[in-house]
Amino acid sequence: MKSIIFEQTGTPADILKATEVAKPEPGLNEVRIKVRAAPINPSDIMFVQNLYGIRPQLPSGAGFEGMGIIDAVGEGVQMAVGTRVSFTGLGTWSEYAIASYRSVIPVPDAIPDEMAAQLFVNPFTAYAMVQEANVPEGGWLMLTAAGSAYGKMVIQICKMRGINTIGTVRRDDINDELKELGLTEVINTETEDMAVRVKQITDGKGVACVLDAVGGHTASQALTCLAKGGTMMIFGLLSMQDPEINAGLLIFRELTIRGFWLTDWMRQADAETRQDVAKNVIGLLASGKFQLPVEATYSLDQIAEAVEHADRPGRWGKVLVKPI
Repeated sequence: MKSIIFEQTGTPADILKATEVAKPEPGLNEVRIKVRAAPINPSDIMFVQNLYGIRPQLPSGAGFEGMGIIDAVGEGVQMAVGTRVSFTGLGTWSEYAIASYRSVIPVPDAIPDEMAAQLFVNPFTAYAMVQEANVPEGGWLMLTAAGSAYGKMVIQICKMRGINTIGTVRRDDINDELKELGLTEVINTETEDMAVRVKQITDGKGVACVLDAVGGHTASQALTCLAKGGTMMIFGLLSMQDPEINAGLLIFRELTIRGFWLTDWMRQADAETRQDVAKNVIGLLASGKFQLPVEATYSLDQIAEAVEHADRPGRWGKVLVKPI
């Protein structure tokens, strides 16, 4: 079978290649999945560059998320062969992948392959972070990189909950789309002063929570937009730069800065909470209320073009790898 393998870390387009390897066999509490689609997420790109929280053990597979059909099960697994599932694991950019049965979720036929492939990382992160933000109905939440797939999910969740949202962008061509999804206000960080605009929008009060995926100067500016007692949750570093933290703001506004990593959240959340999130996310996707657009699909042999496309600024949808 073909699988994307890398033997050294570095620029993904230079080091990733489709390699013929033996088909893996599921072990205890594992399933083997015939992969039908897998997204390229920022975490995947960072992992290949050795910049992620999990370090690759070389040679390594790539891709953390996907969907497909269970075609073999290991000892201790009660799931049926032939079940259509979404799953997480290492090495999803492959014709076949191994996953723990605990990281596998059956998906209804109402959710198409392209959407099921994106079920975990962005929808679960968005849903869980809005839960953790605990912004009340009518309150203000700000998110950086609002045009990302994750950002669009947060906007839609907040709209359903009556939470006002401010989203930052670097270009204006997606503003109408974001407003249609439910974004209350948009700020172009290239042409507008973020702190001044947030003050105007919130009548000088600031926002209760910031969800930041950018880091660097954007996160530093977003911190100044928090209301007294507000919280910033950082879950990404798209700028590849750490933010500068103003200690005075933290002290006198009683602000909180914390990180969020879905892997840890899933590990720490109790079974009831995980099931509740899964039920709600699947229900929203199946109902058609959530949109997870796909911009392009590539084969395993086109992995260099695929990762270059995924890392390109200005995308409006996700880039997928389709082994079949």
